[in-house]
Amino acid sequence: MTLKELKIHFQNKLQSIYDEEEIDSFFFMITEKFYTIRRIDFTLNPDFIIENYPEWEAIISNLKQEKPIQYILGEAWFYGLKFKVNENTLIPRSETEELVEWILKELSIINYQLPINILDIGTGTGCIPISLKSNLPEAEVFAIDVSEKALEIANQNAKDNNVEINFIQTDILKTNNLENLLPFTLNPLPKLDIIVSNPPYVRNLEKEEIKKNVLNYEPHLALFVEDNDALLFYRKIAQLAKESLQPNGLLFFEINQYLGQETVGILSQLGYQNIELRKDLKGNDRMIKCTL
Repeated sequence: MTLKELKIHFQNKLQSIYDEEEIDSFFFMITEKFYTIRRIDFTLNPDFIIENYPEWEAIISNLKQEKPIQYILGEAWFYGLKFKVNENTLIPRSETEELVEWILKELSIINYQLPINILDIGTGTGCIPISLKSNLPEAEVFAIDVSEKALEIANQNAKDNNVEINFIQTDILKTNNLENLLPFTLNPLPKLDIIVSNPPYVRNLEKEEIKKNVLNYEPHLALFVEDNDALLFYRKIAQLAKESLQPNGLLFFEINQYLGQETVGILSQLGYQNIELRKDLKGNDRMIKCTL
């Protein structure tokens, strides 16, 4: 079967579930992974002969069940880097890329002196700390997650992207002191310059808004919180950060778009200053930065 014929077949099989643009995106993600064929290559050589056609039928079957393409391929791109993903990790999202970009720009604006200590809480694939370390090679970077299986993927991602991250397994909700967890080596002063977290923040009442490809496949442990205390991770992390950040240290969060003001309120009550709530590119309240 030629590439052109396969593309038509692929579209016909999936057009009842996905729109044409999304199907095209899936198609070229697959051809690039398995054949190193990009969109431009297809344009130049649509009659390229495709082998191992049965593999495509398995992929189509998974997509019909709305399994995320990233899980099917076992990888996702984030901030210009490739990350392994599986059912134990959330798929990295563009909103979180915006958070990483904000951190890096903020450090550039204030002309922060390296080396610095950075901690990511709830690391998942490790996309946040690995991206930061790739851009701040002199920083000492730590990352915490409760899931041993997620940390296995994060460790592999760090190796694949040639960076060294200090990964630690712990339940942040049961943690009373951050410094005692972290094996500082570059900077002997056991304080952190930056703490960042994208913790679970989706309330159960919001499940009806969640697409099936997320609700049925991504780890609920990393997504959902109880409706009656949706900000427990933010409160706990902000409390720990008060004791662990350097003077003028920075705390960054990715947040629930519906709870921006409530999150600001918690930080304000805990004595944080210069609280900035920022929208993502879709216009939703999505990120917060503050200092002690």
